[in-house]
Amino acid sequence: MKNMSVRARARAAATAIAASIGLLVTAAPAHAVEYEVTSNCDVQWITCSQGDLWLLYNSKELAVSGDKYITSWATFYGNVSDYWGTSQYQGSALTTYRYVFNGNGTGAWKYVKNAAASVQNCSSIDNYRVYYASGYGGTSQYFAHRASFGDCQLINLISALKNENASQHFA
Repeated sequence: MKNMSVRARARAAATAIAASIGLLVTAAPAHAVEYEVTSNCDVQWITCSQGDLWLLYNSKELAVSGDKYITSWATFYGNVSDYWGTSQYQGSALTTYRYVFNGNGTGAWKYVKNAAASVQNCSSIDNYRVYYASGYGGTSQYFAHRASFGDCQLINLISALKNENASQHFA
């Protein structure tokens, strides 16, 4: 490059830059993969065996008939910062899991965020709070664990949280 003119050096630099931009433009795009799950325990990077806190699509008056659920539900364990779902890169692909109610009845396959009307805490040791906003913000409601060998108590969400619920946290 010592003997090259200023003009030749500028052309060489411009060619190198153009080639680099061409490589960036033609690089393969990252892939996005999305799944719908009815429990955060179905997310591959979350460790839990089953959900303790059940969110039901309908209020308790419309959720059960006889001894059968006639509404859809989703189950969660632990802290869930956003009922919309969770995402993580798996290699070059962005994997997203969206939380939905199961296909049991009313509310089948609808997104959970801002759609639950009642809750059951089926844990024998964990207490929970359900929050109005993602990230554990705003109004919340406390749900105590069930008694030892007791049934899970179905409780309606307070009016400020009915169909306006976005996260949960251990209490």
